[in-house]
Amino acid sequence: MNATMRRVALAASVMSMTVALAACGSAKEASNDSKDDKKKTGPLTIGLLLPEDQTARYENFDRPFVTKKIKALCADCKILYVNAKSDPSVQQQQVDSMITKKVDAIILDSVDSKSIASSVKKADEDGIPVIAYDRLAEGPVSAYTSFDNETVGKVQGKALLKALGDKAKSGKIVMLNGWEADPNAAMFKKGALSVLKGKVDIGKSYDVDRWLADKANEAMTGAISSLGKDNIVGVYSANDSMAGGAITALKSGGFNPLPPVTGQDAEIEGVRRVVTGEQYMSVYKSYLDEATAAAEMAVALGRGEKVNESNTVDSPTTKDIPATLITPVSLTKENIKDTVVKDGIYKIDQICTAKLKAACAEAGLK
Repeated sequence: MNATMRRVALAASVMSMTVALAACGSAKEASNDSKDDKKKTGPLTIGLLLPEDQTARYENFDRPFVTKKIKALCADCKILYVNAKSDPSVQQQQVDSMITKKVDAIILDSVDSKSIASSVKKADEDGIPVIAYDRLAEGPVSAYTSFDNETVGKVQGKALLKALGDKAKSGKIVMLNGWEADPNAAMFKKGALSVLKGKVDIGKSYDVDRWLADKANEAMTGAISSLGKDNIVGVYSANDSMAGGAITALKSGGFNPLPPVTGQDAEIEGVRRVVTGEQYMSVYKSYLDEATAAAEMAVALGRGEKVNESNTVDSPTTKDIPATLITPVSLTKENIKDTVVKDGIYKIDQICTAKLKAACAEAGLK
């Protein structure tokens, strides 16, 4: 090949590479443009996928609050609701079904944040934005809303230390942490340990399968047997349902009075136990604020609009996810009226059964 021919071949090669690179850039830009062009002003169909029905909040608060807020934003919008009942494979099938039904957006509270990643990826590839709700799912989620979960653990840890007072080092505490498949559980634990380490002696620590009360009961029973009744001064329980299981075990183990026990979620039974003093505290999280954020994100993304990017979080697979994080509040006997009652979560007569009449009067719940 002579010099002239080599120059022509080189020029053709460069041109070919330039076109290929331009085509690659254009594909990305086209993808972005297609998302931007997906402006939908009419009714949307939004999938709402919740993880389980053992914790009262999901059916009592999350589902109705999200539904009501979506309807307020978009009266003609349709909500397709499913609950995975703690089964990761069922939830994967539910996401696939939502993709088949060509929903405009998915609000997903994952059962297992890792195993759901492939389903999130499928939705993303089909142009369906996924809003990670309460738990940060892996995969290319488009937005996330939850509570500041390390702060939840810190709130619990500080409350336990306050309840223990000068008895903090006089015995052991038992830690009943959440299910390890739930990424929030690790954040609760991290926050709690940042407060408790060095200030208490941790006798036993358990990661409780699926947050189940009976599993917490089993763990607490084992801790009592191992550590001895006289050596347990407090219990860190990551949520209210597990606190209930732990308290049953403590009563069966002959504890009177009960040691301070923490909780989370402000479930009605948890709040009642706080009133009676069986449970020291819970964590009140405004599900209405969380549901509002999720609904706003789903409607915006379903219409091809951007969401507020003032806060971002990183998952193990995705960086800079737009996020709305809500501040949790420690709920004790002293502030029940100013939290769950004031916000309309419960009415006083829902909390104060006939059996709790005296305890409620003492707590100022009249």
